[in-house]
Amino acid sequence: MDNFDIKLIEKYVPEKKQKKALKKLQKGYPVQYIIGNVDFFGIEIDVNKNVLIPRFETEGLVDKLTKLIKQYSFNIPNILDIGTGSGCISIYLKKNLECNITAIDKSKKAINLAKTNALKTNVIINFIHTSIEKYINDVKYDIIVSNPPYVSYSESVDEKIKYEPRLAIFSKNNGLYFYKIILQKSIRFLNKKNIIAFEIGQSQGESIKSMALKYYPNAIIKIEKDLNNKDRYIFIINE
Repeated sequence: MDNFDIKLIEKYVPEKKQKKALKKLQKGYPVQYIIGNVDFFGIEIDVNKNVLIPRFETEGLVDKLTKLIKQYSFNIPNILDIGTGSGCISIYLKKNLECNITAIDKSKKAINLAKTNALKTNVIINFIHTSIEKYINDVKYDIIVSNPPYVSYSESVDEKIKYEPRLAIFSKNNGLYFYKIILQKSIRFLNKKNIIAFEIGQSQGESIKSMALKYYPNAIIKIEKDLNNKDRYIFIINE
């Protein structure tokens, strides 16, 4: 057990429940689920077993995207967050940009938690319970952002994620299913000037780039690294 995790339990869990909490921690149960929240770029985001735990890789995604939105001078952009989970991406963007955000997720429990987080952090976001396959837009967007499930069902994964929702982790077609669906549908969703921002698996960059060029042959495409020097992000920019 990590000493930092133990200190978190001592801080957030009532004393009479700490023994039980420490037993769960010993079995590998995520400390974030035990204490009920995680720090995401200084924002306290509530989490539970129905949503993926936000990680530093996703902090990198929103940080880089925020800079690109400013660099390419989007004025009050309409943003679509696909597979919002806890709502951390949308909440960060809303707190750091003047923008309008719609966030969708196929999990009703995830949407309910995301709404709670938005209320708690005092931001207004349009949450919709739907899947990307079924979503029909009623406005055009400037930005699409997504951290979709991207792990192949055949891939071996860290034991630490076994308690997190499989729905938010695993995907068909070697983990590429949702990137293809989003890129296909994005043609109808987006204004001419746009950015599509994805968090990706470290070996998926070139496959997604090739896929993106079929739909956006004139796009600027950037594959960028996380703090561990692994390819973790792809940005598809149409000026």
